[in-house]
Amino acid sequence: MASTIKQTTLRCLVLLTVLFNFSTVKAQTPFYKDASQSIDLRVKDLLSKLTLEEKISLLGYRSQAVPRLGIPAYNWWNEALHGVARAGEATIFPQAIGMSATFNDDLLKQVSTAISTEARAKYNLAIAQDRHLQYMGLTFWTPNINIFRDPRWGRGQETYGEDPFLTGRMGSAFVKGLQGDDPKYLKASATAKHFAVHSGPEATRDKFDAKVDEKDLRETYLYAFHELVKNHVESVMSAYNRVNGVPNSINKVLLTDILRKEWGFNGHVVTDCGALDDVYLTHKTLPTAVEVAAAAIKAGVDLDCSSILQNDGIKAIKQGLLTEKDVDQALSAILRTEFKLGFYDDPAANPYHAYGADSVHNDQHLALARKVAQQSMVLLKNNNNVLPFKKSNYSSIMVVGPNAASLDAMIANYHGTSSKVINFVEGITGAVDKATRVEYDLGCDYKDTTHFGGTWAAGNADATIAVIGLSPVLEGEAGDAFLSESGGDKKTLSLPASEIAFMKELRKSVKNKPLVAVITAGSDIDVSAIEPYADAIIFAWYPGEQGGNALADIIFGEVSPSGHLPLTFYKDMSNLPDYSDYNMKGRTYRYYTGPVQYPFGFGLSYTTFNYTLGSKLKATYKKADTVAVTVNIKNTGKFNGDEVVQAYIKYPNIDRMPVKELKSFKRISLEQDKEGTVTLKIPVQDLQKWDLATHKWKLYPGSYKLVLGSSSADEKLVADFKVAN
Repeated sequence: MASTIKQTTLRCLVLLTVLFNFSTVKAQTPFYKDASQSIDLRVKDLLSKLTLEEKISLLGYRSQAVPRLGIPAYNWWNEALHGVARAGEATIFPQAIGMSATFNDDLLKQVSTAISTEARAKYNLAIAQDRHLQYMGLTFWTPNINIFRDPRWGRGQETYGEDPFLTGRMGSAFVKGLQGDDPKYLKASATAKHFAVHSGPEATRDKFDAKVDEKDLRETYLYAFHELVKNHVESVMSAYNRVNGVPNSINKVLLTDILRKEWGFNGHVVTDCGALDDVYLTHKTLPTAVEVAAAAIKAGVDLDCSSILQNDGIKAIKQGLLTEKDVDQALSAILRTEFKLGFYDDPAANPYHAYGADSVHNDQHLALARKVAQQSMVLLKNNNNVLPFKKSNYSSIMVVGPNAASLDAMIANYHGTSSKVINFVEGITGAVDKATRVEYDLGCDYKDTTHFGGTWAAGNADATIAVIGLSPVLEGEAGDAFLSESGGDKKTLSLPASEIAFMKELRKSVKNKPLVAVITAGSDIDVSAIEPYADAIIFAWYPGEQGGNALADIIFGEVSPSGHLPLTFYKDMSNLPDYSDYNMKGRTYRYYTGPVQYPFGFGLSYTTFNYTLGSKLKATYKKADTVAVTVNIKNTGKFNGDEVVQAYIKYPNIDRMPVKELKSFKRISLEQDKEGTVTLKIPVQDLQKWDLATHKWKLYPGSYKLVLGSSSADEKLVADFKVAN
């Protein structure tokens, strides 16, 4: 009995000791580091422990360390437009405009999932060595969802094209993959940029005032941003320019009234880099940096990609322009993102903690990059079905042109680095057997119109592949595209005159042998200048590190081309409004009625498809309804292939309605002679338009048409329906 009492006493003492030690540990662990608590409570606790000076030091992208609270320095500026960028080895996917040409949002989500996996791995590896470097973090300033409204804009290549619906769908898919699906932790943070009404001119972006009415603002320029907010994008970046006189970074109507109050955005707002400096230096709408700091925070900015908030925030408070409560509100938004990323939790509790070197640039990601590049390339011409080449018919191939072996033409801008980039010469060479002769010559440069190489060799080859076009130094962001004559933008749609002259010479040399033109660019190009000289034309965009292999796959028929243009290819720019005019009238397939080279959504295939309706529409729909249609697709050609079924709406004949508008799309893969079905759904409320009189969305009753086809100009099936109040 005595023994039992002693054992019980001992157990009680041990239990008390454990409880004491546990409570001591709990007491020593700050509340904001307790992962079992809500994020809002943890943020509130951390705020209570920070001094005003410390709070201000955290408001810039170069966030300062607070050692006494265990807060390390962190650089918020990180890029991942089409792969982790500027951070060493990473998989380089096709440029954003090329990925949009896939019309495959499911595939794009796979891409951004791979990107965030590599990002987490690189972050883990850097932090393990106590490295807190720019571009090695988890807060990514991507995607760019501005509308590519004018073909001159150099940065249009970073977008998903000219259509708000396509941009919203593709951008949302990218965000979902980048941020992950864990219920507690963000895999990485995505940013919808540049908010708002921002698409050139590049040379004057720091002082430009975009004039736009409420209808175009809501229906075109804000549409995709709203879609990404609905899909829980973590961050929004304000743009450099003004909108109707107000710089975006101090625009309370946009950043607070619409973004937060109307749309319910609960992430953080970051400025574009140096945008706050522009407010007083170039826009000159406020006289001093101190006033800008106060105006930005009061308008809804939380994080500054410059140093104004950190340098002048205290001064703004001392001058009575700002309160500590204002600072707390901004900092709370930033801290919430940090908590979602797991910065203050035990790393082992994070589901992404184990990602390491084997998650970066691996075989699976390379295969994905190749697949995306395959689906992005657009076949514009295939005279007499010259493509695909049957390998056994060609004993010698000439690959020629200024972009045939160009690294820049593969990787575009905002890119990573890779030791495995396969250019077009390498892709073609690697695809044929060792008994096939492949030659390469630069052929021409971007300037000289009289001296050419490779033309004699092309005449001796069975077939020639000429890779021409633009590069990211000819079109792109101000400062980066240093060979652009317009501060990053294009003055014309023309290819370099040297390339046009070169194609003429090539045609003379190869005579009746096949000549395939491959064009690299991120925008609308005047293809007609070289079209007469090429038997087939492939638009390859800037296709990423597997672009050479993807081109070879298409050239030799391993896959049928299935890319579709996410923008209109105009015949020339004479029918377009002035570049600085932001009114949508006369722009994009939605409002343009003039002649085009190739319509929005266009893309040829090696095979053909037949459409039949599998279901009928109702006669009349109301706002709460959904227009749903099933379409039977049959591959009626001689190759396996993918079709992208596009659904457009034609509206009642009311002033300022679009000519037509993409409202659904679906890609389907079909083997030769096989059939499949796709179901397309369009919520009727998505057909609402902005009413300038009431400043609200309005569903207009009347007669509508559903148009199904493979481009905006294709009408394989048409169904009428009415919308009632």
